[in-house]
Amino acid sequence: MNEEITAFLAAYAPPVQELALRTRAMVLEVFPQAVEQIDLTARMLAYGHDRTYKGLVCVIMPIKGALNLGFARGAELPDPTGLLEGTGKRARHVKLKSAADVNNPALQALIQAAIGAE
Repeated sequence: MNEEITAFLAAYAPPVQELALRTRAMVLEVFPQAVEQIDLTARMLAYGHDRTYKGLVCVIMPIKGALNLGFARGAELPDPTGLLEGTGKRARHVKLKSAADVNNPALQALIQAAIGAE
């Protein structure tokens, strides 16, 4: 899977690649049993309980100069620190621009909440 991820991230600037790899490592640390998928069409790395949308927990979406960590059921998650952005009925995301953003304990808490939000 690592070669596929490297190839997927090659389209992005090196700082975005590093941020994506750091975020991936953190997601897998918090959610070690995650099923990881690459969605080339949607340009994202997906993590879930299984390979279905229903089982989806979060996605890493690289963008120019940053990345979004998206949550399929983000509107339902507790977010006491106000990290989540977006106005969709269900999905929300957190914009990550630095290693400090990835290391934020509130972000890890969001992932933990999303794991149990089925």
